[in-house]
Amino acid sequence: MEDLKKLEDLTHSLLTEIGEDPTREGLIRTPHRVAKAWKFIARGYEQNLEEVLNDAIFEDKCSEMVVVRDIEFFSMCEHHMLPFFGKAHVAYIPRGKVIGLSKIPRILEMYSRRLQIQERITHQVAEALNGLLDPAGVAVVLEGRHLCMQMRGVEKQNSFATTSAMLGEFHDEAETRAEFLSIISMKNL
Repeated sequence: MEDLKKLEDLTHSLLTEIGEDPTREGLIRTPHRVAKAWKFIARGYEQNLEEVLNDAIFEDKCSEMVVVRDIEFFSMCEHHMLPFFGKAHVAYIPRGKVIGLSKIPRILEMYSRRLQIQERITHQVAEALNGLLDPAGVAVVLEGRHLCMQMRGVEKQNSFATTSAMLGEFHDEAETRAEFLSIISMKNL
């Protein structure tokens, strides 16, 4: 990411353009804080799958569905640069390889910490797991709330967007897909 000074200068200009005084007490440090926040928010650009995985793929004979659900995610809409956030549910059916469970949320995090659309994140996570593990199937469902819809435009406060990617057996086998959807709809412990 560009150095913080450039982001600070851009934020200072933005404050001026919207009619604010960047020299008033409450805003003096805002350009610096915004620059640091964007470095954190967009850190997914500085990551790659190999780094995120850190050799956490293992040979295993497990062949039953593995599900990690209710993974929180946060991203920024590439159209309006406003936040969207929600929960992700990810499953795969191993075929000789398993991945460290903590790596699934890390993969989601890597893709969501970029300017994005929810549909793309859903497919990126599914395709990454499919390519890394060559499983019998992968399923990813994201449920998100989009501030670009809630605080501007149509201003619908209670709307959610749901996207899914079903690969392999999750796509081809209705029973497998139904089992996954049943698992992710279960109440938490």
